[in-house]
Amino acid sequence: MTLLARIALALVVLAAPTASAVPAAAAAERTLPTRLAMALAVPHVDASRSAAIAVDLATGQVVFGRNRTLSLAPASTEKLALSFALLSRLGPVYRIETRVLGSGGLDGTTWRGDVVLEGAGDPTLSSAALARLAAQVRAQGIRRVEGRILGDESFYDTRRTAPGWKARYFIGESPPLSALVVDRAKLRGRTSRAPALAAAVLFRDALRRAGVAVTGAAVAGRATTQDAMLARHLSAPLQHLLRAVNGESDNFSAEMLLKHLGAVERGKGTTGAGATVVNETLRDAGISLAGVRVVDASGLSLLDRQTVDALAGILVLAWEDPLLRGSFLSTLAVAGRSGTLEGRLRGLPTAGNVWAKTGTTKRASALAGYVAGRYAFAVIQNGSPISSWWARRAQDRFVTILAS
Repeated sequence: MTLLARIALALVVLAAPTASAVPAAAAAERTLPTRLAMALAVPHVDASRSAAIAVDLATGQVVFGRNRTLSLAPASTEKLALSFALLSRLGPVYRIETRVLGSGGLDGTTWRGDVVLEGAGDPTLSSAALARLAAQVRAQGIRRVEGRILGDESFYDTRRTAPGWKARYFIGESPPLSALVVDRAKLRGRTSRAPALAAAVLFRDALRRAGVAVTGAAVAGRATTQDAMLARHLSAPLQHLLRAVNGESDNFSAEMLLKHLGAVERGKGTTGAGATVVNETLRDAGISLAGVRVVDASGLSLLDRQTVDALAGILVLAWEDPLLRGSFLSTLAVAGRSGTLEGRLRGLPTAGNVWAKTGTTKRASALAGYVAGRYAFAVIQNGSPISSWWARRAQDRFVTILAS
């Protein structure tokens, strides 16, 4: 039985009359929807622009549902769709490779030609990684480069933001997007608007510190198919990269990984190609896309839309898949313990028992995840603007009841 069929059956069960002589435990369970509805009733949050769902993971039954198919701005719970698609398509141990290529040849200890730092969208690429790459180049016997250092970002397009972003999100919410970004585009203490060029400058510096003299300039450029491999660096496994995306709600990493998904699966390193793969993955998994619009990965886009039905579908499917459950769960913040939930839900019975993705923008507040290994849940509240304090109060009360 599909998730949607189980949800429909569960709603019929919830609405059906029951005999008066029932066990006390069953009677208590019938009060759960009422208690959850009361938890969501807070001032300054419009119930008509809010939605919530809770699903029993053991049975697949919906124990609470409100406005389940209402199309809403999801804030950062949008990252759950990206994470599900990445883990489903690429796997939790997938790594992103950054390469150093040489155009030319080795003459004694001198490389006569250009050296290319070729990016593939690793959002965690750092100066420390460049130092290791430079050491590998030196280990090839190279002591001098008679040529330029090129930064190659051609694996992605050159659009620095995602569709539907406010202008202030550029730099303010995310460094510029590029297939080659080092230290989140920081150069000499400032965020560079030309990340590939900045990376080339940093790699030239790393080579010189490693004892490799470089005579040419650092520039943005592109490798050729004839270039020789000189060094390579692998990112941490994908499930570790997603801990920043979901646990810390890192917008930059989310958008970089969406473009990487598009490049690998569609041959186009664009936000649009990545979003297409996410939509295909959800649809192929049986999740209804009615009311869903995936435009970016971070949830910053004003064009994004989600439903709590779709979010619950993602959560339930990830839980039911033995190959995904552990890796997916490990990416989420833990109540009172880590990430964006470190300071929330710190008391009993929620601390350490709620794994979830938060979401906050001026117009949306959301929380979606798991409670005590028993429930999957999602709450999305919209407003103009949303009262974040009251919205979070409702969310926290909702999950506290589920955890009780």
